Amino acid sequence: MLAFGRVGEEFERRFAEFIGVRHVVAVSNGTVALYLGFKALGVGPGDEVVVPDFTFVATASAAMLLGAIPVLVDIDPETYTVDPAEVERAVSERTKVVVPVHLYGHPADLDPIIKLGVERGFYVVEDCAQAIGAEYRGRRVGSLGTVAAFSFYPTKNMTTGEGGAVATNDDGVADTVRLLRNHGQRCRYYHVALGWNFRMTDIQAALGLSQLRKLSYMNERRRELARIYREELESVPQLRLPEEKLWAKHVYSLYTVWVEGEGTRDRLANYLRERGVETAVHYPIPLHQQPILSRARRTPGCCRNSEEASKHVLSLPLHPGLSVEDILYVSKLVKSFFSS
Repeated sequence: MLAFGRVGEEFERRFAEFIGVRHVVAVSNGTVALYLGFKALGVGPGDEVVVPDFTFVATASAAMLLGAIPVLVDIDPETYTVDPAEVERAVSERTKVVVPVHLYGHPADLDPIIKLGVERGFYVVEDCAQAIGAEYRGRRVGSLGTVAAFSFYPTKNMTTGEGGAVATNDDGVADTVRLLRNHGQRCRYYHVALGWNFRMTDIQAALGLSQLRKLSYMNERRRELARIYREELESVPQLRLPEEKLWAKHVYSLYTVWVEGEGTRDRLANYLRERGVETAVHYPIPLHQQPILSRARRTPGCCRNSEEASKHVLSLPLHPGLSVEDILYVSKLVKSFFSS
């Protein structure tokens, strides 16, 4: 039961039904999902791939591994997802793909980006690593772009221990990804393409099936705990709490607040850590300040919003295993910090 087989195929089928797409191809992790999605769309040397400046590095590095040039654009400061107006400014005749990242569990605003893609001739690849089960205008993310990449890392809304998936309605893309994840084999020991071992195992898929059965409950639990955080913290003027746009269903992979004041975010994090509460910063360094992306292109004026976000955002504890009392305790400490 180690190799990918019937359990893996069932997981792919069930997850495709959940998202609302024809194909899901399970792979070894979320970075591989991005890489194979780009590869199947023909991304290569000299192509430009537009990505938000405020995201995990894999969104850009997966394209760079194919020789493509990342083009960094700024974010909407309310949702921390890519600003469609900035995408429009960045698109050129060399743009092959635009990657909206559904950050923290909130969908990016996809309609204007997809419309622009039709007009300008680029693909839309959704990065759904932090937004499994989130919805955009009543449809689940991962079903709207040409390709979508998912991560099942342990911190995500559902996990396979480690793993990922490519989702698509394009038969050719799905066929290419299936081929490349398994050494380019059309059938056993018959290799027609240069591929890799990027498979998910049946053991991981079995865990994924178990998680998928619980996903709707776990996401609703996250939303309920996020509601309690809002009730407890909305009176704190030094905090800006997560937004949920009218067209979105947020699944709160992370509960990330904006902390006003220079250095206040770090002092709050230290205060909470000293009292047994771990927090995290997602992300402390925007992509344009990463050494590996020093040669990336970015639009003029980019990226003030992402730079500011990197100085102010703080992720508070939130996952389905927490109790209401846990959320109330963290909220009490946060309020105590600011009142003192």
